[in-house]
Amino acid sequence: MSECPKCTQCGSEYTYEMQDMYACPECGHEWPQSEEPSTDSEQSEVKDAVGNVLQDGDTVTVIKDLKVKGASSVVKVGTKVKNIRLVEGDHDIDCKIPGVGPMGLKSQFVKKV
Repeated sequence: MSECPKCTQCGSEYTYEMQDMYACPECGHEWPQSEEPSTDSEQSEVKDAVGNVLQDGDTVTVIKDLKVKGASSVVKVGTKVKNIRLVEGDHDIDCKIPGVGPMGLKSQFVKKV
């Protein structure tokens, strides 16, 4: 039996082969067997609306009024969001917005302060 690499997302050692893919039972991540495992330094950079590279813990400002899905509130232009966290996916910023609560934002609608 061949040795499976650790998960490229969470680092779990319990990965398994699934056809021509590797899969992680802990986080659900799947990746092709031909792909080399990536490290944190090789991950794609997340950039704001003007091209500044964002990092965990940065402070950003919202550059467009954003409707809050499932609520009648709006995040106004100029709202300052502190201590962001970068995540994978369409909404690549997790944050807590004052007066609104926890929320996911797209990096294209923010500017680094």
